[in-house]
Amino acid sequence: MDLDEFLDLADGLLRIPSTADRPAELARALDFVLDVVGPGGTVERFESNGKPSALVHRGTRREPFRVLFNAHLDVVPGAPEQFTPRREGDRLYARGAQDMKLSALVLALVFRDVPTSFPVGLQLVTDEEVGGRDGTRHQLALGVSARFAVIGEHSALRLVTESKGLVGARIDATGRAAHSAYPWLGENALVRLLRAVDAVLAAYPVPAGEVWRTTVNVARVETSNTALNQVPAEASAWLDIRYPAEDGDFAGRGADEVAAHLSALCGLPVAVDHVEPPHHADRGSAEVAALRAAARDQGYSGDFLRKHGAADSRFFHQRGVDAVIFGVGGDGQHGPDEYADLATVLPYHRALSAFLKSLENA
Repeated sequence: MDLDEFLDLADGLLRIPSTADRPAELARALDFVLDVVGPGGTVERFESNGKPSALVHRGTRREPFRVLFNAHLDVVPGAPEQFTPRREGDRLYARGAQDMKLSALVLALVFRDVPTSFPVGLQLVTDEEVGGRDGTRHQLALGVSARFAVIGEHSALRLVTESKGLVGARIDATGRAAHSAYPWLGENALVRLLRAVDAVLAAYPVPAGEVWRTTVNVARVETSNTALNQVPAEASAWLDIRYPAEDGDFAGRGADEVAAHLSALCGLPVAVDHVEPPHHADRGSAEVAALRAAARDQGYSGDFLRKHGAADSRFFHQRGVDAVIFGVGGDGQHGPDEYADLATVLPYHRALSAFLKSLENA
């Protein structure tokens, strides 16, 4: 692969502001990568809740894939200038450069250019940043299956074999409205809510640094009260909870059980929107060993990592499919200075190519 030619492609893809609120741009990013793959394969298109996705394979009929490459083409919002890529040495700055448009392009090129006798698929989705349920999960629910999946999220050619599960929950508080000059005549729902949030954070305090345990983010606190001189009668708080497989309060529990646990902690009703399990891949599998060896042959450690954030790997894990996150390097994910490390691009391409060839030889 020629790096300059690759960067020309990357420039075109990074200029597409493919955020969740721009459905036409999501479709444009998807079509861009499908054009890169070109003819010679079968393209299946999907759509769920307005989010398009595609599956590309070489056969005329779909069959379980030995390897499935998975890439998301949506990005989080950014300032307008972030959609004009700029290069500084080995750093390519742009929204989506690290997360994960460069990896997506490499996966597409390897799929296109490396022949195999076993079935390989390329799964392109446009909703990972908003949950992945209308892309990867939707396709898997419709029968797409694989033995092993490579997800191109950034990892600097290390292998993410474990990720945390996630819970979306809401604490609801009610009170009694009154004139704020006479607070003893009412009951402030917002005060009740803040005490409940404090109780949850006491059980799961924000860590001072990176640690492999359950964390809680208070994402939003709201009340319908709009008057300064009124005691709020209702309030709610949104919680984003990330938990490892070792936490028995969440792992293996259903939504009702998790809601009961959180309600017992805070003393208020809790509604749980979703509970999704942690992701785990077998570090001793032949595919993991082959991918790790390919990374090491490129001069990288191939170390195993654990990821605090959830990715589409969890949907594969739910269906018994080993999935590994393996992508280019970079930094600044979701921030104003997001960049991809261009020094990792060619080694990443060579490692993926060698990985497929090693399975072919085996």
